[in-house]
Amino acid sequence: MNHERKIRVLIAKVGLDGHEVGARLVARGLRDAGMEVIYTGLRRTPEQVVRAAIDEDVNVIGVSILSGSHMAHLTKLRRLLEEQDAADIHLVAGGVIPPEDISALEAAGVSRVFDASSPVSDIADYINSICAQK
Repeated sequence: MNHERKIRVLIAKVGLDGHEVGARLVARGLRDAGMEVIYTGLRRTPEQVVRAAIDEDVNVIGVSILSGSHMAHLTKLRRLLEEQDAADIHLVAGGVIPPEDISALEAAGVSRVFDASSPVSDIADYINSICAQK
């Protein structure tokens, strides 16, 4: 019998962004791909997201962001993960993020940024690949 632990992913909506269709779509797709998915719901603070990620013992936090506050929220999430000795939790993001901001986000510790047109299968494949490296 295979007792290998499933990949656990926390899907989060940070800040005042009230649009969650994409986050729910990704959560469902990752679940269909065999991952355990926890969805935090709307309007969470970075502190709430990091606490939930640690409490749920996740491998990955996926942030869906459409509000334009991606630089502030994602860099804060990475900093909080490091401060809580949880830097091994991968941070990925998707939504409406200008291409010119992607390299700065990656330099700040975001593992990967997906645009709004990314197929969920690409997101699942990426998560599987980064979690297999551990």
